Amino acid sequence: MTPFIQHLGVAVPLLRDNIDTDTIIPSREMRTVSRSGLADGLFAPWRYTDADSRRLNNAFVLNAVQFAGASILLAGNNFGCGSSREHAVWALMESGFRVVIAPSFATIFRNNALRNGLLTVELDNPLILRILDWVQEDPQRHRVGVDLEQCVLTCDTALAPIPFVIAPPARLMLLKGLDEIGLTERSLNSIAAFEANDRKRRPWVWLGSA
Repeated sequence: MTPFIQHLGVAVPLLRDNIDTDTIIPSREMRTVSRSGLADGLFAPWRYTDADSRRLNNAFVLNAVQFAGASILLAGNNFGCGSSREHAVWALMESGFRVVIAPSFATIFRNNALRNGLLTVELDNPLILRILDWVQEDPQRHRVGVDLEQCVLTCDTALAPIPFVIAPPARLMLLKGLDEIGLTERSLNSIAAFEANDRKRRPWVWLGSA
């Protein structure tokens, strides 16, 4: 997994509450079990006027020229609710998104994002709207910076750095590009030391083990 340290990108607003995973990537678009081949289906119900012909809906914000190449999504409350499909995260990442900023996330979506290297940032709605006001003036020039080492968002000099909170284990996983297994492997020496001590303290527990 690619480590996440800092990122500077175009931010696109999709400030709708309760965007579920079936909207992020509908089941009809999940024609693969791999992490690739999903980008075209991202937000298909809104992105296309006809999903079969892939005729673009020009009124949908992700199709707007000024937000071309967006890698930061500004979203509404409870983003990623609904089913537990990990394809939603895969589709976002294959489409170039590295960060989703929202007031709240569905727990399963947030966990799926973490284990795939997609940063989810919880921010109060008024702060998101302040960022949006600045971004909309010129989305390609007014790019949002995300610093995971310092846990701050930056909007050039237009706004003071905006701090955000992330759980220390999640921050470490993203900074180091680790999943849960990789994070556990960092503690193998401690685990081995515990087992060795426990074998002496409670030998009956280890009867029959190698």
